[in-house]
Amino acid sequence: MTPQDTASLLVRLGRFLRDNPIFPLIILLLALIATLEFMRPGIVNERWIGNTIKFAIPLAMLAACQTLTMLTGGIDLSASVGATITAFVMATQVPIMGAPLAICIGLVPAILIGLVNGFGVAVCRVHPLIMTLGTGLIATGCLQVYQRFVIASGSVVPDGLGWLGTGRTWGAPNALLLFVPFAIFVLWLQRRTGFGRLLYALGSNETAAKISGVRSWQVYLALYALSGLIAGGAGLLYVGLIKAPSLSLVSPLLLPSVAAAVIGGTSIFGGRGGYGGTIVGALILTVLGTLLTLMQIPEGTRRILFGLIILAVTTIYVRLTNQR
Repeated sequence: MTPQDTASLLVRLGRFLRDNPIFPLIILLLALIATLEFMRPGIVNERWIGNTIKFAIPLAMLAACQTLTMLTGGIDLSASVGATITAFVMATQVPIMGAPLAICIGLVPAILIGLVNGFGVAVCRVHPLIMTLGTGLIATGCLQVYQRFVIASGSVVPDGLGWLGTGRTWGAPNALLLFVPFAIFVLWLQRRTGFGRLLYALGSNETAAKISGVRSWQVYLALYALSGLIAGGAGLLYVGLIKAPSLSLVSPLLLPSVAAAVIGGTSIFGGRGGYGGTIVGALILTVLGTLLTLMQIPEGTRRILFGLIILAVTTIYVRLTNQR
């Protein structure tokens, strides 16, 4: 092969990666799995795959909040708080109201947080980072006050959520029954609907979108309300997996959810990205966590390495796909 042929091949490969950014992520995921298998032969089996998917699904659902809001150049730092409140309120209301009504009641605070976020971002023009951080802190305080009134009633995680979070059917996690339709819906929403196209338009150039007649306040209000609903659903699934509601249940997933969206190719500046890459990003982070645990690295060192690896992966991804 001549140097010209090699250069042409590299150009075509670069163009292919730019047009299909999910492929480098899949290659990285397979490389991490191969490394895990090399370090401990036999660990990659049907049970391990099922457990990995089971723990990646709540992260991928919470990361959907970040992906959708990032498409507009925003972010949702209150997502983990909304998920935690939904799980905690639901679990404490089950002994009083029963499971179905308790689930509905639990979702209300998460949706309200989303509506307040949307109002602050769209009408008050508060930056999404500041707005969602503020509502998250306020909601955390409200949750602590709420706990004092229900501490004597106890908490119960419904058997249905436990079945969904931890159960298996024919070796596959039951959580896939919820996540597969959810993922299809989000992918359809962002690519095949007018609402999804408006998210990309606002993220690419909000001023031009407004000149074109887009009522941005309606889009932001719907977006953050949807983000709150998704966060609530993630909280219900996660408490079914952990089976122990607490005041900080989903908090550890907040920064990984942002990292999953960024690693998956969603630009924090808006206008670029998609949920398909975010799903792979969540799987990458879950496998990476298993890898660091297998290496018996102390918690502090693990956090340092985790952050450095995320930065390295994101940098390599940007270089390969030429996305910023």
